[in-house]
Amino acid sequence: MSNRSLHSRIIGTGSYLPPRRVSNGELAHILSTEHGVETSDAWIVERTGIAARHFADAHVASSDLAREAALRAIEAADVDPQSIDLIIVATSTPDYVFPSTACLLQNKLGITNQCAAFDMQAVCSGFVYALATADGLLKSGVHKRALVVGAETFSRLLDFKDRTTCVLFGDGAGAVVLEASGEPGILASALHADGSHVGMLCVPGNVNGGVVQGSAFLHMDGQAVFKLAVSVLDKVAREALERAGCEAGQLDWLIPHQANIRIMQSTCKRLGLPPEKMVVTVHEHGNTSAASVPLALDAAVRDGRIQRGQLLMLEGVGGGFTWGATLLRY
Repeated sequence: MSNRSLHSRIIGTGSYLPPRRVSNGELAHILSTEHGVETSDAWIVERTGIAARHFADAHVASSDLAREAALRAIEAADVDPQSIDLIIVATSTPDYVFPSTACLLQNKLGITNQCAAFDMQAVCSGFVYALATADGLLKSGVHKRALVVGAETFSRLLDFKDRTTCVLFGDGAGAVVLEASGEPGILASALHADGSHVGMLCVPGNVNGGVVQGSAFLHMDGQAVFKLAVSVLDKVAREALERAGCEAGQLDWLIPHQANIRIMQSTCKRLGLPPEKMVVTVHEHGNTSAASVPLALDAAVRDGRIQRGQLLMLEGVGGGFTWGATLLRY
């Protein structure tokens, strides 16, 4: 098979949420009693659509969540883990400064074939960026089978005295196994970034001399993020569709980044899609950053909504500012 005829397709999906589910009511109680911050279930649901999220225990790292999701994807793909020759982990909450979470995951999975492994940092767009990167490497013929994971412990970045951000995020991981194939799977991707918006959504800190310089908490201009996200998600989805010679009406499922139900509904409406064609998990997961798209994908695969042969649009938007979309035939 020549490289020109190579494609990549998803052959297995998996996801994992830490056991601790934190409802809005529980979070409101914690914020009130421990941090002097007042909020309520009704306030959170009205503004975000979020009813609950999952928090990892203190000893659990992003690579631990990634391992569980990866094992489920590998099982679903029914492949030998040693046949995976590329691992990409999308995360903004790595275990260490270095080595990469992907290398840590490789070790935790017991993959000993010395395959390539690296992290992708594009915040909430990270999984789409990683998927497009893996697709390109598989199409080149350099690699044959890839494990792509989005894994986050975003609860570690939250300032629980800021109710505008701390109610939004949760922890989790999602994964897919991709393989090179003569059968088209990923049809087109479009990736973008605009660093002039770096201050809109960021964690503006770094480690220097063993201490954090700047802030290690998440900072966000919510209104600015909302306005930009709605605009770019519509445009990038149409760009991916155009590259593949498809139209929005052909989509079976829209799987957007699960950040805020209002952003998601606006994107769906702009694309002219009925709301029942959009996969929604934000109510139970919150915003899990790079993990949100693969978590939603796996949920819809496992409950039977997504079927082989259907046309899916995956898209994300996040700090950087980054955004991207991938159109694929599942």
